[in-house]
Order: sequence, then structure tokens, then C-alpha cells
Amino acid sequence: MAEQPALRTRPAWVDDDLFPFRSRFVEVDGHTVHYVDEGTGPVLLLLHGNPTWSFLWRDVITALRADFRCIALDYPGFGLSSPAPGYRFLPEEHAGVVAGFADALGLDGVTLVGQDWGGPIGLAVARRRPEVFERLVLANTWAWPVNGDLYFEFFSRIGGSSPLRFLARRLNLVVNAFVPTGHRRRKVTAAEMAHYRQAQATPARRQAAAVLPSRITASRSFLAEVESGLAGLSHLPLLIVWGGADRVFRPQERERLEASFPDHTTVIVEGAGLYVESDAPEEFAAAVRGWLTS
Repeated sequence: MAEQPALRTRPAWVDDDLFPFRSRFVEVDGHTVHYVDEGTGPVLLLLHGNPTWSFLWRDVITALRADFRCIALDYPGFGLSSPAPGYRFLPEEHAGVVAGFADALGLDGVTLVGQDWGGPIGLAVARRRPEVFERLVLANTWAWPVNGDLYFEFFSRIGGSSPLRFLARRLNLVVNAFVPTGHRRRKVTAAEMAHYRQAQATPARRQAAAVLPSRITASRSFLAEVESGLAGLSHLPLLIVWGGADRVFRPQERERLEASFPDHTTVIVEGAGLYVESDAPEEFAAAVRGWLTS
């Protein structure tokens, strides 16, 4: 598949009213990584899942930037970030990029905020850079291998099958299926959907999203690394903000996270879906602010 030229300027299709932040770019291990860096104060590093990008966090950033420094990046192949040649869009590779990103920006005293794939990716980074992270916020995610769990095995095998990967690349299936159904409180607007679709406007740009469903089981070694690192992170305070109407992650995933972190606080956002930070941003931001300032 042809490599895409690196973006280093913000494309015209990004609506300045809908995404009212300065777009920044930094080179990390040959990748051009897009990010936004808004506000001052304690650092929140916001990590997205599939098939989203930093756009997912826009309302949370707007709500919190008066009191916090909100940094949200796009993994290579997502949003406005461009991968180096040969990048395979694997979660273990994304974790390496995020670690390099934290190094490049000289981050410290960070609160990790991770949702969906941003959970295991961020936790892997926190384990590799323990001096950087002080607190954790996790939303609708997991942190261990799920091989043998028939629920996730089915999802990964179907989503990662050749026909579904073909449809993901040709018809933008992951965006068109997941983004609307991951919002349960509200309907995603046409303008919002356009920003998710434009970020994956070509088959080559859709490869990153097409890869991840199969990695739920195929990245077993990486997820085992994440799980083994939980003991070393279990002393960190954890806030769980959980969309209670999520159709992907079940209560047992939340309960397992709670059991892994003795110092945890859980906020269940009733009626919200997988993308709780976009589905109910006011409640998400209020939960984060209240927890960090209490």
C-alpha cells in the first residue's frame, strides 16, 4: 500500500470552530505526530482509541484547559499524524511512539487519560516511563490479554477477517460503524462524522483503523506485557470514568481494573457509550476536575 506524504500543516477540512485549537507537529522516530497542547497547569495526556483521533477530546479540552494543560496526540496513521515507511500500526508500535512523544516534549507530572486502545497503550508507556506519570484516568478499556474469552475472540476474528478489513479500507467501515454506535447519549452530527471520515479519506489512511480489531487477540504478547506491568503501577491513584451503556466493554472489564488498583475512584456515566468523553463531555470533564482537585 502506498505511503502517504507527511502532513505538517493543518488541512483545510478541519473546521476551526469545531476544533478551535492550534495544530502542532513533532517528529518522533521518523513519524510526523500531530497534537494539540492547550492550557496551563497539571498535565493531562489524552490518548484516543480506534478509529478516532485528538478530535475526540475537543469538548473535554475546552472544558479543562482553564485549569490543566491538555495534550492530545494522534497515533501515526490516525487523525493528522503520518507514519514513517514500514510502520504496521500495531498497538505496541503506538506505545513506542507515545513514549517518544513524552520524551520529545519533556513531559513530567502527567495524568494519563486513556480510552479504548488508549488504555493499554498508555499503561505500557507509564510502565516504561514511571518517572513521568503520577495519576491515571481510564475510560472503557482493558489491560490484559483476552485470548480465550469467547466474546473478544469473536469480535477480533470477525473484525479482523479479510472481508472486514477490505470493507474497512474501501468503505471506511470502522468509522461509519463504530463512531455512531459508540455514542448512546447523543447523535453524532454530520460535521463531526465528516471530521472522522476526512481523517481516513483514502484506503491507505484507513489501514491504521483496519489493523486494530485483529490485534485484540494478535497482540497477546503486548497485552501480557501491559498486564504484567499493572503491579508496578498499582500504587498510582486511578479514576475510572465508564460509559454505562457501552456495547464493547462490559462491567467485568471495569471491575477487573478496579481490582488492580486499590486507590481507585469510579464514576459511571449512565447511558453513555464507548466514546464517553465525546458522548457526555461535561460529565467526563467534571469527573476529572473533581477528582484531581479534591
